[in-house]
Amino acid sequence: MVLVLAGVLGLAVGSFLNVVVHRVPRDESLLRPRSHCPACAAPIRHRHNVPVVGWLVLGGRCADCRTRVSVRYPLVELGTALLFVAITARFGVTWALPAYLYLAAIAVPLALIDLDVQRLPNRIVLPSYLVGAVLLLGAAALGSDHAAAIRAILAMTVLYGGYWLLAFAYPGGMGFGDVKLAGLLGLYLGWLGWSSVWVGTFTAFLLGGTVGVVLLATRRATGKTPIPFGPSMLAGGLLAVFAAAPLANWYASVVYPAG
Repeated sequence: MVLVLAGVLGLAVGSFLNVVVHRVPRDESLLRPRSHCPACAAPIRHRHNVPVVGWLVLGGRCADCRTRVSVRYPLVELGTALLFVAITARFGVTWALPAYLYLAAIAVPLALIDLDVQRLPNRIVLPSYLVGAVLLLGAAALGSDHAAAIRAILAMTVLYGGYWLLAFAYPGGMGFGDVKLAGLLGLYLGWLGWSSVWVGTFTAFLLGGTVGVVLLATRRATGKTPIPFGPSMLAGGLLAVFAAAPLANWYASVVYPAG
């Protein structure tokens, strides 16, 4: 029942995240005007605003002007729901659950906005430091896990500093949006443990490097094409949340093969 509730909540949050992805890069209000068709500006009727179902009922088109509505809208809603279910299954009903649900919620728009406009908006990242700190340090205090709180702060500082040095040394390859996101991910991964920090960081660079090689090999990018790194950072962080131990063992087996 808890997982079902998590999925329903994820669908609702995903519907709102579609608004975030569309409006934040344009510096528009998230509250006004109400949701509307980008093509004809007709307000979306409440019965058509039901996550996933509304898009399916309308056949992926606006109810008024019949302009095609991107399939990304229901995919964001469904993907957020699946993330919420997975996070809830991972943590259970614990004090840490709200913190990691929040991480999943911001990961979706940050990844999509970075892919769309090559930005990780301060409007999302900076307030998330406060929200993450309150939720995680509160969970550590309520669970009497002071070591997790200290580790989270240290990891946040280490990752922020490390990425800052990379951005300073190689400004063409690393943006300061990535630096700010690194500190936030350090906070979350540090709460889980140092292995999660290292696995999340290494996986981010592994994914980012792989994407870059594939784009270059298929000639969809050149050496001067900016390639967003935020999605790789977020994917690496989420993978570490779910599977830090097996990933760490696998990386170790590759680097130090037995025999």
